[in-house]
Amino acid sequence: MVTDPIADYLTRVRNAIMANHKVVEIPSSKVKKEITKILFEKGYILNFKFEDDTKPGTIKVALKYHPVTKMPAIVKLERISKPGLRKYTGAEEMPRVLNGLGVAIISTSKGLMTDKEAKVQNIGGEVLCFIS
Repeated sequence: MVTDPIADYLTRVRNAIMANHKVVEIPSSKVKKEITKILFEKGYILNFKFEDDTKPGTIKVALKYHPVTKMPAIVKLERISKPGLRKYTGAEEMPRVLNGLGVAIISTSKGLMTDKEAKVQNIGGEVLCFIS
């Protein structure tokens, strides 16, 4: 049993990148699916597939690398809000990742979204992770 499934998700992706894997399989949950969709929309991963036929379901994530230099698209994944210490932010004090070049994933009352989307909608929430 994993006590922090989001940290487990980020660690699996981080480990797969360090080992230069093309695909990583992760146990599925609603939050993990939403994080995967955000990573795909922002161009950090190549593709993804939800396989819900097994119990529990799995998420297959195709990692993205530069075609020439073989550098991964995801340089850094960092968990911010942890089960032992939750970090919340308002719309005014939204964190900036890499001076606006990275993405912070925020859990709001309207679902998971990036820091920029939350700022536009003027809502705050729990800062789950930073991606750059």
